[in-house]
Amino acid sequence: MANLLICGALGRMGKKVYDACKGSSLTPVCGIDRFEDLSNANFPIFTSFDSVKDNIDVVIDFSAPTTLPSILEFCEKNNVPAVLCATGYSEQDVKMVNDASKKVALFRSANMSLGVNVLVDLVKKACAVLGQNFDIEVIEKHHNQKVDSPSGTALMLADACKEVLPEKFYVYGREGLVGKRNQNEIGIHAIRGGNIVGEHDVIFAGENETITLTHHAADRGVFANGAIKAAEFIIGKKPALYNMNDVING
Repeated sequence: MANLLICGALGRMGKKVYDACKGSSLTPVCGIDRFEDLSNANFPIFTSFDSVKDNIDVVIDFSAPTTLPSILEFCEKNNVPAVLCATGYSEQDVKMVNDASKKVALFRSANMSLGVNVLVDLVKKACAVLGQNFDIEVIEKHHNQKVDSPSGTALMLADACKEVLPEKFYVYGREGLVGKRNQNEIGIHAIRGGNIVGEHDVIFAGENETITLTHHAADRGVFANGAIKAAEFIIGKKPALYNMNDVING
């Protein structure tokens, strides 16, 4: 069994990760969270990495980008790999992750669902066949508490299109007299409401037909299960930046 530290332990995803450990090779031994309400905690929770005394084999982070510097500092200092699941990273945050991955094994994916990562491959294949003659639109739907927009997954799907069709560019929503649609646009649209866990559509609209590739997450547990698989994968790996393709193909 490997010792797991959950960052963002008291959040909805942190609790899902704790539950997902059952039946895995990971034992959650402690967590990090900015809140000190420990009434619902199942294990020791600290507000700072400085308080962690257990030997940690891997970190799973479902907190916020503001926690990233302290996570990377802890991981580099203790040679502990981390699975970074937070979204909303800035360009500076991404650079920080890339630099740190030269010293310690890190795993980062905009979406931890295995299904979404299969969807990315399907989108690339569709772009290769349809991209020059079909308009491409990405629509994402999430709950009303999500703070970043568009979602990291929507951008991951759009980036998958652009990898195949580099001439494309992004348009974030449309308002007013925007004129005729440019054939190289990839429209990206965000919907926020209720408790929608996560839905993503990639629409290929042609002259007389429309193809939609869709992923619908019914429960946050799919992301926790993916994070567990990533954590089990990354333990013992050499310093590098890994993603879900490494898990799927490894």
